[in-house]
Amino acid sequence: MKAIISKGVSIAMALLLLASTTSWTVGKHYCMGYLVSVSLFAHAPDCGMDMGDSMGATSQMETEDSCCSDQLIVVEGQDHLTISLNDSILVPQPFLTAIAYSYLVLFEAKVERPLPHEHYPPPLLFKDIHVLDQVFLI
Repeated sequence: MKAIISKGVSIAMALLLLASTTSWTVGKHYCMGYLVSVSLFAHAPDCGMDMGDSMGATSQMETEDSCCSDQLIVVEGQDHLTISLNDSILVPQPFLTAIAYSYLVLFEAKVERPLPHEHYPPPLLFKDIHVLDQVFLI
């Protein structure tokens, strides 16, 4: 169970890092006030009703009267990821490491090793060999 949670958190952190360092661009194309197309990472394709381009209009007045409009949203990602533990933490690092290790040891599963002679009882002794040989451990 612990391994599954650990892998899940690792994948979530990797996706968060990828999302925060990637630049995102969303292009929207509106025609007569309605959203016609949306595109990620590029400009949205137009609807083909841009009248200013088809008539060869060069004046600014005619392009302002167009029924279509484009909206481009750009979210810049991070370029520099130089965060250091020594700069941001006021607690000494060996102390923090000792606390983390002692906390993680609490949740370790104790592995019981199988006893090799669990199903084989020792033989019954008919005579007490220690008394007969007079060998005593003191």
